[in-house]
Amino acid sequence: MPSALPDGDPAPQDGALPAAALTGLGERPFGLYVHVPFCATRCGYCDFNTYTPGELGSSASPQSWLAGVRRELELGARVLGSPPAADTVFIGGGTPSLLGADGLAAVLGAVRDTFGLAPGAEVTTESNPESTSPEFFAGILAAGYTRVSLGMQSAAPHVLKILDRTHTPGRARAAAKEARAAGFEHVNLDLIYGTPGERPQDLAESLDVVLAGGVDHVSAYALIVEEGTALARRITRGELASPDDDVLAERYEQVDQTLQRAGLTWYEVSNWATDDAARCRHNLGYWLGGDWWGAGPGAHSHVGGVRWWNVKHPSRYAALLAEGHSPAAGRETLTAADRDVERILLELRLVEGLPVDVLDEPGRREARVAASDGLLDPASLDGGRCVLTDQGRLLADAVVRRLVP
Repeated sequence: MPSALPDGDPAPQDGALPAAALTGLGERPFGLYVHVPFCATRCGYCDFNTYTPGELGSSASPQSWLAGVRRELELGARVLGSPPAADTVFIGGGTPSLLGADGLAAVLGAVRDTFGLAPGAEVTTESNPESTSPEFFAGILAAGYTRVSLGMQSAAPHVLKILDRTHTPGRARAAAKEARAAGFEHVNLDLIYGTPGERPQDLAESLDVVLAGGVDHVSAYALIVEEGTALARRITRGELASPDDDVLAERYEQVDQTLQRAGLTWYEVSNWATDDAARCRHNLGYWLGGDWWGAGPGAHSHVGGVRWWNVKHPSRYAALLAEGHSPAAGRETLTAADRDVERILLELRLVEGLPVDVLDEPGRREARVAASDGLLDPASLDGGRCVLTDQGRLLADAVVRRLVP
């Protein structure tokens, strides 16, 4: 039987959920996330649940993984009873594009066969620029994908080297253009800023490349040094400097100002889009408290206040499902207080902000103090919403800590 993680309870072998969790299913946004755990190489900053061929050996393969995903989606449809068709689907990783267009078509086919797609569903896949081509984009568009998210991180060769990224600096822009030429209306490029050794001009050049790619969405994240990664070890040894908070704030302002001048406006602290249609609906489902089933090794799910997570290793994942068991390693039921805290944490990061009435009285007092400190917009607060100012975005985590019970 799958074991519990330290912060959760054992998950039942059949994956059954409490009846209360199924109440209102379909009234909230419902999405599917599929985790692809395969990468050609491991980036030095990455702590995601991914594996290179050398790390997996013969214990797992894309074929055994896909068989497991099919079985888990079938399990999900049974557990949910009459599951809602997916409003959004997001294939993440890892490097989903390593599956090729045919592999990604097979994944989406499994989704259609089990949950189905709602009319106008958003279907996204992440891709590494180096494992894409015009033929790849044409193939996934024909399969039913509507959105592509490309991992660029930087256009500066020395920054890519520090991050252990394998793509060439110009490939990300070329891939974005190929996706648009294939017919994708919605294309995202991911950036990481604050890498040791990155200069303002490096970030400026990266932003120029992003804008030249003609994308309608940009995600930009401050580099986080995760414990246990190769990057963390290099910093510990003194080979590289730790990211500096003041520098990260300056880089964020540089990103925001450049993108806003080009017509992309922020709608979540780390995400910019040309208009509402370009926003990532799948991620909005997370941020607005929706339901989702996460399939694949290490994937997390949430339905009606119950959250669970799968075993991490692909071979164990596939074996459990082949034996007729749920791959869940553990789960937790969120209390009302837990859900309020998470709502504050997530919705405050959105441009629309958070309703003031979600806060308790101490939280509302802190919101007024935050407004006087220039971190929340006073006019919005008077109108019943906590909305971050430009300065507040730089200190979003600190503002959250002030507002939570």
